[in-house]
Amino acid sequence: MARGAEGERRKREHYYRAAKKAGYRSRSAFKIMQMARKEGLLRGVETVLELCSAPGGWTQVLRELNGSLRIVAIDLEAMLPIEGVQFIQGSILDDGIIRRAEGLTGGSFDLVLSDCSPNVSGHWELDVARQLELAERTFEIGNRVLGPNGKTLAKVFQGQGFQEFVAEIRSMFRTVKLIKPDASRKTSAEIYLLATAPIRKRSDAKNL
Repeated sequence: MARGAEGERRKREHYYRAAKKAGYRSRSAFKIMQMARKEGLLRGVETVLELCSAPGGWTQVLRELNGSLRIVAIDLEAMLPIEGVQFIQGSILDDGIIRRAEGLTGGSFDLVLSDCSPNVSGHWELDVARQLELAERTFEIGNRVLGPNGKTLAKVFQGQGFQEFVAEIRSMFRTVKLIKPDASRKTSAEIYLLATAPIRKRSDAKNL
């Protein structure tokens, strides 16, 4: 085994064991923990909309970092309850589900999070396209439900169409930053986009 591959394997095992020891439901819990601390993700945040939340590893960390957060979580799959979290089972593509989430907080959020991944087909180009669709939907929702200084964080695969997608998001938000947390494998194509302060056209404002 190559030295780089061996290092990646050890990193995966390290975070897997650490997640089990800490009682987190997924290894990816460390990704949101690292991003939240390094980027000040929860600064000024009171309400969170988490998309594709199951099994709940990110949700656990959010509650751990700030027990007063009001969190609404959505996923197609069922998720075991977490104290203080309102869970909606349904598709993030369903506008009715998003309206239900808005209704729980009076229609506005400070932070939208998404660690969404498509069902892997084995065809890289198709998987990248599906991932970009989920990320695009995440930022559309963020643009809709966030306040003027709100933030959206979503996972994206770097592949065909990635640069065009980033340019599109830059036209929707005032600041956009690319983040690769330490808990992500260096060889992985995943990267996170953090977008802050939605830019709304007059026509968008009328539809809010």
